[in-house]
Amino acid sequence: MDPAPVTGRAVVTAAGQALELLTGVIHASHWLLAHWYLPALSAGVCWGMGELLVRHLAAAASNERMALELVPNRHFDPSLEEIFRRGVQLARASTSMPWSAPRRTKAVRIRLRADGSRALRYLIEGPAGGERLLSITPFGPDVTVLHGRQIIDKPREHVVRAEFILRGKLTSPLREVPLEPDPLQPLVDAVADLRVELGDLAEIRLDIQRAPKWSLRARRLQLMGAARRAERREAQRAARWLRQDAGGIEDSWRGQLQQLLSDRPGPVPGRRLVMPPVPRRVDPAEALGKLADDDHLVRVQLLVMCASNVEGRAQARLGQLQAALDVFGGRARWAMRGWWLGPWRVGADQWPTWRSFERRWDLGHCQPPRVNWVRLEELSGLLKPPTVHCRLPVLAHDLPTFVFGNPKLLLQGIYRHPDGQPRQVATYAEETLFEVGVGKAGGGKTERALAQAIGWAHAGGGLVFIDPHRDSWPRAVTFLAHEALMPRIALIDLNALGRDPWLSSWNPLGMDHGQKAHEVVEAITDAYASVLAWDDATAPRALTILTATLAVLVAVNEAACRAGRPEDQATIFHVRALLTDGAFRRAALATAADQLDAETRSWWQTVFPTLPPDAFAVVLNPIARLAANPVTRAFLGQPVGVYDIRTAMDSQMIVWVCPGGNGPTHRLLTALLARDLLRAARSRRDIPESQRVPFRPYFDELITLTGASPETIAAMFEDLRKYRCHVHGMTQLLSRLPLPVRLSLVQNASTLATTAGSRSAIAPVTAEWGDNPSPDRVATMDRFEHYVSMSVHGRRIGPVQLRGPHLDDVFADQARPRDVPALERAARANAGAQPLSQLTARAAAQLDRVTAFVCGRSATDTAVERPSKEQEWGGPPRSRPAAG
Repeated sequence: MDPAPVTGRAVVTAAGQALELLTGVIHASHWLLAHWYLPALSAGVCWGMGELLVRHLAAAASNERMALELVPNRHFDPSLEEIFRRGVQLARASTSMPWSAPRRTKAVRIRLRADGSRALRYLIEGPAGGERLLSITPFGPDVTVLHGRQIIDKPREHVVRAEFILRGKLTSPLREVPLEPDPLQPLVDAVADLRVELGDLAEIRLDIQRAPKWSLRARRLQLMGAARRAERREAQRAARWLRQDAGGIEDSWRGQLQQLLSDRPGPVPGRRLVMPPVPRRVDPAEALGKLADDDHLVRVQLLVMCASNVEGRAQARLGQLQAALDVFGGRARWAMRGWWLGPWRVGADQWPTWRSFERRWDLGHCQPPRVNWVRLEELSGLLKPPTVHCRLPVLAHDLPTFVFGNPKLLLQGIYRHPDGQPRQVATYAEETLFEVGVGKAGGGKTERALAQAIGWAHAGGGLVFIDPHRDSWPRAVTFLAHEALMPRIALIDLNALGRDPWLSSWNPLGMDHGQKAHEVVEAITDAYASVLAWDDATAPRALTILTATLAVLVAVNEAACRAGRPEDQATIFHVRALLTDGAFRRAALATAADQLDAETRSWWQTVFPTLPPDAFAVVLNPIARLAANPVTRAFLGQPVGVYDIRTAMDSQMIVWVCPGGNGPTHRLLTALLARDLLRAARSRRDIPESQRVPFRPYFDELITLTGASPETIAAMFEDLRKYRCHVHGMTQLLSRLPLPVRLSLVQNASTLATTAGSRSAIAPVTAEWGDNPSPDRVATMDRFEHYVSMSVHGRRIGPVQLRGPHLDDVFADQARPRDVPALERAARANAGAQPLSQLTARAAAQLDRVTAFVCGRSATDTAVERPSKEQEWGGPPRSRPAAG
């Protein structure tokens, strides 16, 4: 068989098949052109069903997410390495999902949230499988990790949304922002003036997703191809310009002249030969930039939402946040996604993108734009909570707003918000245990204490304001002159103003108020020892004599009160009679015999007769100085005193005590008052703690008061909290206070405040704050400005700069200048004030009354048995016959 015909038939068959195939393709193309909507519809249905399936799986996976809140302390100062490690943790945790979970769910979300109740909350959301990994942070103990709760926001009337993408060259990094100041500071400043009552809300959500390998390879191929094409275009452009330059040279008059002068005919050789530049080799590191390496490369999605119940505030807040994100801009920057149509912007708030935004916002789905590729180093400012270098605003959640008449709040000052709005801030009364105010004279520390005391008084609280100079009383009386307060106010003024001043009275030895005898003796003895610097090593005999003497006089007063004759009680001025008058001593000992313990009776019988007369001088000299002053003689010489600080504590009285002066006599009187206050507070142990009424002593001029009784004041700052007595002290110089007082008040101060002053005077206070603010900054503050650190909800707030409250401003509505005379009369009446002359006469006659009482009692006792003088002053004691 001839092969040639067979080959021809095969060729014809192949040609026919090719023609048929071409014809079929043409017919199919015509059909597709005529029925293009059918395949498009099929593709759309397939895509839609696939998207619905993926969304269903993604929504199911989103239900298995966890939330953590990171709360930094005030010393949180991470390094770049710690922040980078945290970023690595976040990237690794984003993959802690089952293999079947859609990629959009494999992400970790950082939430920066502010709603006016907190400056900026830092939350982490991610797959439940990454909770253990994310719970242990590289930040150490400076950050507390809390399990976050679901946050349900109330609907706001005005809401704006925005999605941010990276603008600029794809391979260019964001700006490297330093850690000091904190990169989050612009964001904190942008939300610093949020107001809860207006429904303000601002939140940034940053989703981090590890870069898919296939997508990264495709992007690199695209970038390398674009770089090679750009290099070829550049080489072609350079060659074109080179040929144009060469042609221009030949056509120029110089080239023509050179050709005419040449010996050789024809064109000059070599002039037409132009070597085009070779395209430069593309460097992958230069072309790919931050996409060159796989390590620590992530894709991010940045969503922002602002809301408010007031029109315009949400839109303005979004503009502030956009400006804050500009801080991270360099060759690449964050820009709002969308476009402008005249005055309208089409973005995440409009159809069709807002539904996608809401789904990603609510479910945590990460579907970032194709250009949002970053390295972890670029996000270092967002991978950690606010640090020590971030200035956080003071919000209502941090410091409550002062409400006049609220017994739970104590006024602290006026805080000016970043938007310039002032607010009266306060601390909670139950947390303000002790308070210390430091500052120069006239700086406003006393004015601030007065404002706080007046607010506390109007809220129903009890207090005692001890002011040696009396300047605080006329300043405060205008704002206390209310009929509701007049029954509770008492004035103990020892400045003796006027020709015949009116004074109150106090018997430190009085037993008519139910005091315990040993506590009264101990309080007076300790006051003496504090002022005169007595102790068991330097003055043991003086302490013994005074203690035994006071024990007898207190026992006599107990007997007088039991007999229903409190007006016959002895006073501190009868110490001299007891030590020097034998007849009075024998009668007093006989009256007090039943109340004295055996050891005290033995001391009077065996030791006292052996003492020389000059042994009493050290005890009697201070009392003689008190007796020589007519004011202290009248105040302390009354048998029944009106002043009773324990009753004032329990009945919520408002007591103003003005000791007057700073000499030795006044120091002893101040020491007696301070020790009695300590005794009265400790005596509250006889009632349950829940029934103890809060009481606040205010000590103005602590230097003067502690000079009289340093150990007593120190003990107050250490012990009185247990008895719900909370001390407030003011002083010009912290360094001038005795060391025990200074250590106790700084250690236990719930509130520490300072005004301007010299650098050396302020340094001890700022040192407690770690010199932040510095002494130089505090020293240059204006008058009435304070730096204050406070305790709220168990944590320290501040130091915060506050404007000291001025009474004429904060309590202008409470001023009652017309009622001041009525208040003065009521305050003196409540203190039992009487004319000085009348009190002096009564004090002079009191020795005779006490002598008559003890002599009458002793006569009754001696009718049963009268011991001999030897038995009384040194002989062996005789046993008394049994009664009956």
